[in-house]
Amino acid sequence: MSLVNNIGWFPGHMAQSIRLMRDRLELVDVIIEVVDARLPTISANPLLDELIGGRPRIVLLGREDLADPQLTGKWIAYEQELGRRALAINGKQQGSVRNALPILNELAAGRKTTRAMVVGIPNTGKSTVINGLAKRIAAKAEDKAGVTRSLNWFRVSPTLEIMDTPGILVPKIETADAQWQLALCNALPRERYDAQEVVAKFTVWAAEHRRDVPDLETFARKRGFRRRGNDIDYHNAAGAYVKDFNLAKFGRITFETPPAAAT
Repeated sequence: MSLVNNIGWFPGHMAQSIRLMRDRLELVDVIIEVVDARLPTISANPLLDELIGGRPRIVLLGREDLADPQLTGKWIAYEQELGRRALAINGKQQGSVRNALPILNELAAGRKTTRAMVVGIPNTGKSTVINGLAKRIAAKAEDKAGVTRSLNWFRVSPTLEIMDTPGILVPKIETADAQWQLALCNALPRERYDAQEVVAKFTVWAAEHRRDVPDLETFARKRGFRRRGNDIDYHNAAGAYVKDFNLAKFGRITFETPPAAAT
């Protein structure tokens, strides 16, 4: 059985968003692709390559404060080998996000006004990127998938406008590992997966990669998750476990290694 519930997996609003993005691309000079630094490949949507075409692109590895810094550096080098400008950012720090401005200006050199489109799968921090560039709350940002549901323009400066887009998932997540890793990193809606199973998959992975993390039972006992009768409350414990993972309580973890670093 699939880890993720695939019923209605590719919602109508996502298909509509792809059509809208395709229609709006002729208005855009530069693409800002936001991926999760913990899952740079898995959190990148291959549909975007077809949509974007040859437009200049900058890849922002978001949530870098949660990822392994050494691997993040290797991922940036790998993106650059592919001919893409890349930068690691922490959406919680405006200064980090605004480091992307010189690259955006370079990619849009010679234009009086630059229009950029921010793209990525759900909950990679697209709205947070816009707010960081604008130095204000311009786009709604929440730590859950599926907040942005429409295409919105924001003026970041007199010479830069940015379009926010809804997060677009792939119609099918190809591997079981990708499923639980996306779920654990909050890229999937909570109702689409079993948090207990996701935590179980993660602890197996952690043991194989020599990571010292608690299993769900140990975590639940330590945190006092109990039901009536003193039984362990695994359901709520699993939700708290996922939350702690996304606060880096188990360390800064990256699940993927770039091909150049794997040799």
